[in-house]
Amino acid sequence: MTHDQDFSNVKFLTVQEVAELMRLSKMTVYRMVHAGELPAVRFGRSYRVPANAVETYLRAAVVDSTATHEGPSSAHAG
Repeated sequence: MTHDQDFSNVKFLTVQEVAELMRLSKMTVYRMVHAGELPAVRFGRSYRVPANAVETYLRAAVVDSTATHEGPSSAHAG
């Protein structure tokens, strides 16, 4: 995120809210923030994650169900 962005219409979520939404632990969300996988803004000692960043992350993580899947027997082929 750049310094000149307009945050007036951004909804921020707490780490706890993100964890509940994504059904993860708070520590996992903190790891994602520190790894740069999920953008966040720091307010004092707290982090806030833009709601649209969570949506973007989840959309990118969706598994394509139309992709070709290898059958269970092919995993044992040698």
